[in-house]
This record gives sequence, C-alpha cells and structure tokens, in this order.
Amino acid sequence: MIDLHTHTNSSDGSSSPSDLLRASHKIGLKALAITDHDTLAGFDAALPLARECGVELICGIELSTQLENPGQRRLSVHVLGYFLHQPPGDEFRNWLTSISATRRQRNLELMERLRGSNINISWEDFAGLGPERAARPHFARVLVAKGYVPNSQSAFDLYLSDAALAGIERELPSPPEAIQRIRQNGGIASLAHPGRLGLSPPSALKALIGKLIPYGLGAIEAYHSDHTPEETSVLLQVAEEFNLPVTGGSDFHGANKPDIHLGSGRHGNVRVPDEVLERMRVLVAVDGNLET
Repeated sequence: MIDLHTHTNSSDGSSSPSDLLRASHKIGLKALAITDHDTLAGFDAALPLARECGVELICGIELSTQLENPGQRRLSVHVLGYFLHQPPGDEFRNWLTSISATRRQRNLELMERLRGSNINISWEDFAGLGPERAARPHFARVLVAKGYVPNSQSAFDLYLSDAALAGIERELPSPPEAIQRIRQNGGIASLAHPGRLGLSPPSALKALIGKLIPYGLGAIEAYHSDHTPEETSVLLQVAEEFNLPVTGGSDFHGANKPDIHLGSGRHGNVRVPDEVLERMRVLVAVDGNLET
C-alpha cells in the first residue's frame, strides 16, 4: 500500500512530519509522499527520520496555480510534483517563497474581512501559526472553535470558499509555469484531483490536459478521496487515452479533514496500487526530457 498525497503541519495538515511517518509505518505503507502546499519543509523535516521508520519517503509538493478563465473568476488548479531522484535545489525553493508571500497577503486581507463582519478572531487563535503558514482549514477550525459556525463545511460555505473570497485572490503562477518548474528540476508533474475542477463532460478535462501536455504534464491523479468510483474510472480511461501514468493518494490532512484516513481515504475509497509508483519510476528512467 502506498500514499502519494499527504500533508503535514508545515502546510494545512495537523500531523507533524515525524507523526505522519510513524502513522505510515503503523498501517504498513510501503511508500509515502509528503506533498505539502507550496513548501518542502515537511519533507525536509521527515527525511532524517524516514529510514528508521522503514517507509520509503518520496519528495513531493502540491503547487497552487491559477488558470485564466475568460469572463469568469480564474480557475484554481493544483499541480503535484514528485522528485524521485533528489529534491529540487535552491532556485526552486527560492521560487516557492514568492508563492508563500501571496498566502501571507491573502491571509491578512481575509483576517480583516472577517473582523469587518464582526467576527472576533486574531492570530493568537491560530496556535502559533502566522499569516505565512495559515491555510483555509485553519481559519475554519478557529471559526468552529469560537462558535461562529457549526462545522468546517459551513465555514467554507459562508466565509472561505473561492466565491466567498472574491476580491482577495492570490496572485499565483499559471499551471504551465508550475509544470515547467517541476520538470526543470527533474520531477514529474501531475494534475491534482481533477474531479474537483468541475470540468464536465470529460471532453472539457481532456481539452485542459491536451493544453498542459506540451508544457510537460506527466501524469494525472486518478485515485483520490474526493473521486467517486465512476470518476476514477473515467480518469483512468483519460490517462490511457493520453498515454499518461496516474498518481494517487488520500490527501490526508489529519484532524483538519478527520474523515480522510491515511492510505485509505474516505471510508476506504482509496487504494493506490504499488505499480503506480513503479510506472512513475519508469517514466523518470526512460524520459530523456526530464531535466536534472
């Protein structure tokens, strides 16, 4: 069993990197990818501990990007990057800091908007997280804890959804830029949880994939906790049509998404075959276009 999509408290998960490794070993994961949002800090912290836990640790990341959507709000697209040979270097890491800066600005504006709506919260409520690291699930937990909403879903519906955040969008890279950055550092770029994009019928998703392949898109995420069995089946077919490998994982966030379990997703709906990782290794080994 493998899980190629997980988050630590270095982004919007609740588990420390060491706790995530121990949990992975306990449930028998063979391989774990830490794919924190726009940072490699969780992977860096876990790396020295991985060998003693007996779990293969894969360097990953989930990049936040925006796709131009003429006449409408820009579409939020997440791109997963997997670095199977070695972690990316300083140039890539310095580029990540520019993305983190947009998170800080968005969070400062979000805090002011919530206060303007007579919601009495402050950064002291975020358990040591400042505007540089806080993500929307953290805001949701604070809103629930202080009694402004009954649950996280209500927090997103009322205050934290993309529609609710209109006017304070982050300035993010485009999917092609993120894909190219991953490729230039020897990584595989995978389109994260395509089922969330709302691109229906499948021809709309195929059109997006067709646009991204020339920039180096190397895979699509077929196995994910938010995908129905029907969506997974469609995504496997789309991947085969484009001759792309698939990736997959639970998208584990710990207590921030308590219904999603490491390795198995929501109510056991995720089981990523071991051969998914093996095909990714083959892609890296034979694709001379993957730069190192």
